[in-house]
Amino acid sequence: MQRPHGELMDESVLISKTEKYLNKIQNEIINIEDMSDFEGFTSVYFNLTNHLEKLLEIKESMDIKGYTAPYRSLSKYGSNVTGEIAFEEISEVRRHSQYFRTNATAKKNILDRVKSAIDAHKIAIGNLEEYGLIECKSCLKLYKSSVFKEMGEKCICGSSKFDLKLNKKGVWRLEIIPHLPLSGNYMVLISQLSKWGRESFKNVSKILKQEKIGSVKTVSVVIRVKEKNRWVRKRVSLESEYTDSYEEEIRKQFGKNVRIELLQFHRIKPTIINDKHARAALAIGYVKYSENIIDKCRNILLKENLKDLDGWNQYQKVLNDIKLQTPEFIEDEDLEEWRNHELEEKLKKFKLMDKYGELNKNLKRDQKTAEIIDKKIFSKIASTLILWDIFKFYLTTSNDRRKRYGGPFPYLRSDIDRKQRRIFQYLDEKIVTLLKEYENEQIVSLNNMDLILNEKFNLERKIKGSNIKINYVALGAALIYSNSDLNIDEVANAFNVSQKDVSKEIKNIKNIKKPKSKKSEKFLEMIKND
Repeated sequence: MQRPHGELMDESVLISKTEKYLNKIQNEIINIEDMSDFEGFTSVYFNLTNHLEKLLEIKESMDIKGYTAPYRSLSKYGSNVTGEIAFEEISEVRRHSQYFRTNATAKKNILDRVKSAIDAHKIAIGNLEEYGLIECKSCLKLYKSSVFKEMGEKCICGSSKFDLKLNKKGVWRLEIIPHLPLSGNYMVLISQLSKWGRESFKNVSKILKQEKIGSVKTVSVVIRVKEKNRWVRKRVSLESEYTDSYEEEIRKQFGKNVRIELLQFHRIKPTIINDKHARAALAIGYVKYSENIIDKCRNILLKENLKDLDGWNQYQKVLNDIKLQTPEFIEDEDLEEWRNHELEEKLKKFKLMDKYGELNKNLKRDQKTAEIIDKKIFSKIASTLILWDIFKFYLTTSNDRRKRYGGPFPYLRSDIDRKQRRIFQYLDEKIVTLLKEYENEQIVSLNNMDLILNEKFNLERKIKGSNIKINYVALGAALIYSNSDLNIDEVANAFNVSQKDVSKEIKNIKNIKKPKSKKSEKFLEMIKND
């Protein structure tokens, strides 16, 4: 049995080069402050887009080489050898089988990292494109970053001098970019999360994985049809458009005497973010960013709620110190027992535990209070932020734009159904207040976000195919104003638009819902029918 040296060498070289490239990306440091001017912003943007192009090329090479299903090739090299095998060859066959299985696992793992890195780069680039516009110093024309790059960094007026202009109406969160798994190391980053961080990660992942009510994708029908005086059984696959008329379609194709024996409806349940690597990257980015927020306010919140903050901090320090200790003279099976003994001794020394091994009353109470703060506040900051950002993105963009461009949320569904909208019912008021106080977030507290989204999607369906000009950012503010007790100034500030623009869109909403004249009513009816 000979090993295909050339082929395996090519594959090992590709894996090695890819790992080296991903590690290079991992060692690059992205600083948010560097993006505040034109040079810093374009430097980061071009670097990320160049990485993305290279990663897509790598993925294409891996797809061509069969990395998407690496274990299929095992039979090619002797994993499923058939026939008689000499006894002396058995160990050789097993050795080769293990070799190729290890190689297949390496392919699977490296492709997984590449896919994760690609999605993380898409998220980062999407945030940058929403954040900054490129303004020509000469003619003041504004360009999106992607258009600016395509034009060769030169304005149509011929100028090569530009400034960075902040897009105040965009939906972006640059703070998550340094925390994204840009090198595809999402598993490592997840393992490094704190206890409340892991809970927060689960919360965000659950939101992004919210499934749509199952819709029929295909219909499978097993039929019996007479051919040359014999009854023949066949399996036929029909598209979803024949869900209610499958029988008519079958008879149309195979005649009136066809017999239907079995019928199966194959359903799909797409999620809000319909890609697992994008969900993981977004969850990591938002959770790690929320850790930075908590660093700013943790001690203040604990001080307001704990009986003895000094005692609590001392307790946490002792716990962390002992966790880091692994004495050489202690066997692995005895390590946990040794740590528990050391913990008791230290806590008694600091009078945080009595001689009977009981924690003092204040520390016990503070333990429960801290757990509640972790669970009810810290673990929900990330989910509150991403819910608001996705909600705002839906409100301030058109359906067509979301279909073509996911922006900071790649693979985002352009429209979501009633089941998926449940996650937007309300934002926790305590967390909204905290974010406003410590991060100056422009978030408005709402109890009916799901209904506002539903109204937005209904409006989009009514105006589909029309030439009605709409300021979508102002429309988002107008929808909130029309469905809440908030004043127009508050919602205008939250969306960085003028009150005049919001008022205009409020009128548009009323006209679309209830046209004033018969002419406009007829026009909207025509749009609806189209």
